[in-house]
Amino acid sequence: MLGCLIGESCAAGGDYWVYFGTYSGGKSQGIYVSRMDTAGKLSEPEVAAATTNPAFLAVDPKHRFLYAANEVDVFQGRKSGEVSAFALNAETGHLTALNNQPSIGTGPCHVQVDATGSVLLVANYGSGSVAAFPVKADGSLGSATSFIQHEGSSVNPQRQAGPHGHCIIPDPANRFALVCDLGLDKVLIYKLDAAKAKLTPNNPPFAITRAGAGPRHLAFDPRGNHVYVIDELDCTMAVFRYDAKRGVLSEIQSISTLPADTTNQPGFTTAEVVVHPSGKFVYGSTRGHNSISVFSVNKKTGKLALVDNVPSGGKTPRCFNIDPTGRFLLAANQGSGNVVVFGINADTGHLTPTGQVLKIGNPVCVVFVPVK
Repeated sequence: MLGCLIGESCAAGGDYWVYFGTYSGGKSQGIYVSRMDTAGKLSEPEVAAATTNPAFLAVDPKHRFLYAANEVDVFQGRKSGEVSAFALNAETGHLTALNNQPSIGTGPCHVQVDATGSVLLVANYGSGSVAAFPVKADGSLGSATSFIQHEGSSVNPQRQAGPHGHCIIPDPANRFALVCDLGLDKVLIYKLDAAKAKLTPNNPPFAITRAGAGPRHLAFDPRGNHVYVIDELDCTMAVFRYDAKRGVLSEIQSISTLPADTTNQPGFTTAEVVVHPSGKFVYGSTRGHNSISVFSVNKKTGKLALVDNVPSGGKTPRCFNIDPTGRFLLAANQGSGNVVVFGINADTGHLTPTGQVLKIGNPVCVVFVPVK
């Protein structure tokens, strides 16, 4: 184990706690945590919280609380997923369970805390809906104050017969929340009232993506001028201009996540998109091809150019994340049960494996918290 043991109080020194969401079962008990030092070395992961299928995690802006989308079918006897709240001790890495709430819909797959720390937003993949929950002073969750059921379908009968909300992200100004719905081929836009934890449809209420694209996740550039949407079904990255005053998206580019000599195949599906803290690079993961795409960003236009496709070091790269310093990328390979650490070249964006590989059962999410 590196540095201080998890559970011991010790000085930060630029270290980070790294929390991993997983699909629980025989190989996983829930949420895991490692400590990463300034050289990118991680301690052996330990169980931070035993909980069922915490497939996506989010931390509040002050790093006091952690929230999980629990992909379960039944919650307290009703057909619903679950969201769970934990107190986070940034000195020790410990998580303490606070409470749980029904996600209202089924198959919750994404959670995000707004910039004020007073609202938890949830996207339900199974039933195709979104919800908002007030965050109490102690970090626990109140009952849902907003619930919106999406309606419709798109062209892929196997994957788009109905709505499938896949992520929900507040914009940098915390005035709007953007939602990728894979089943509708739309990025829906909601006005966000943080004081009341309320969502209401914007005007216009959505941007349409290409038919059959399947928008999955999105990320803003650091200036909030552009939005990058990774499309699961056709393995593309779409670039949108963003009008922050009106909450309006305008698509300006679509580019493949695959190398030029590689055609899309039925087993290929994208998963995550992350913008480098510098804003110079955008990264995306493609399952089946088992790679991380590296894109450079045109500073003037926001458009992308594919720089490289790097093997993810395992099978089925689900989510990945970049540490706040921008020096390391951690790829969670769900299918092979490992997390691979890459160094990031600050000038080119290129990824190089550091040799660090963690064994974690079914890892699907990575979040960072500074050690206090």
